[in-house]
Amino acid sequence: MVLSTIAIVLVVLFDYTNGFHDASNIIAPVIASRAMTPIQAVAIVAVFEFLGPVLGGTAVANTIGKFVTVDDVIADKAVVIILCGIVAAIVWNLGTWWIGIPSSSSHALVGGLAGAVVVSVGADHVLWGFAELGKGHLTGVTKVLIGLVISPLIGFWVGFLLQKLTASLLVRAKPTANRTLRRSQFLTSAWLAFSHGANDAQKSMGIITLVLVLSGRISEFAVPFWVILTCASAITLGILSGGWRIVRTVGFGIYKIRPLHALNAQLTSAGVIYAASLLGAPVSTTHVVSSSIMGIGSAERPKAVRWSKAKEILSTWLITIPGSAAVAIACYALVWALWARTL
Repeated sequence: MVLSTIAIVLVVLFDYTNGFHDASNIIAPVIASRAMTPIQAVAIVAVFEFLGPVLGGTAVANTIGKFVTVDDVIADKAVVIILCGIVAAIVWNLGTWWIGIPSSSSHALVGGLAGAVVVSVGADHVLWGFAELGKGHLTGVTKVLIGLVISPLIGFWVGFLLQKLTASLLVRAKPTANRTLRRSQFLTSAWLAFSHGANDAQKSMGIITLVLVLSGRISEFAVPFWVILTCASAITLGILSGGWRIVRTVGFGIYKIRPLHALNAQLTSAGVIYAASLLGAPVSTTHVVSSSIMGIGSAERPKAVRWSKAKEILSTWLITIPGSAAVAIACYALVWALWARTL
C-alpha cells in the first residue's frame, strides 16, 4: 500500500514536470509572435489543458498502461519497477529542462519504464509488438515508437505545406492582417492546449491505473475518474508554473516567429496531436511543435532556420530513450540493493 501510494505521487509529479516541460512549447509561439502577454497565454492554455484529459478519452492511457506486463511479478516488486521507471523520467525531464533543451517526456517515460522492466524481470515482460506488426496489428512499444517517430515528420511537412499555402493567399495582404492573425491564435492555442492535455496527461493516467491494478486496488485496467481529474490538475499546475527556458529555445532559438508562423505552427501541431490521441498513439508535443516550426521556416527561408539548434534538439531526441533507460537501470539497482530483503 505504501509503495503504491509513493508510486502514484511520483507519477503525479511526473505529470507536473510534463506540464512545465512540454506544454511550454504551446506558449512559445504566441509569446514569440506577441499575440498574447505571458499571463494571457498561460491562463488560456491552462484552462484548455485541464479540459483535454477530462474530455479526451483514455485511448492513449490504454496504450501506455499496457506496453509493459509485470502482473506475474510479486506486487511490491512490480510497483517498485514502475516506480523506478517514473523516477528516471522525472530525472530526465528536470535535467533537460534545466539546460533548456526541449526533449520528449514521452520518450523519457517509455525509456524509463522499458529499462526498469528489462533489467528487473527481462525483455519478455515488455510488449514490443514486432511480431504483431508483421500481422498488420499495431501495439506495444512498436505503436509508441511509430507514433513518436512519424508525428514530427508529419508536423514538419504539414507545417511546410501550410506555410506555403497561407503565404500565397496572403501575399497581397496589408500589415494590418497581422492583427487578425494574432487574435486567431486565441483559438488555435486553445485547441493545441486541449490536444496536448488529451494526449500527454493520459500517459500518467495509464501508469497510475497500472499501479492500481498491480497493487490490487482495482481489479481491471479501467481509468478511474479521480485519476483523470488528478492528472488533469497536475499537468495544468505545471503549465501555470511555466517552462521559460524551453519557451526561449522553441520561440526564439529555431526561427524568428511572426504571427502567421505562430498560427500555422499551432494549427499543425494541434491537428497532429489530436489525431494521434484519437488513435491512442502517445506523441511528443515538443517534437511536433519544434518540427512544425522547422517546416514553416524551411518553407519561407531555409537559411534563416537555426539548424544548429535543430541538430541539438535532434540529438536530445535520439538519446532520450536510452538515456532514461540507463537512469532507470541505475535507480532499480540502487533500490534493489536497499530494499531486496523487504520485498
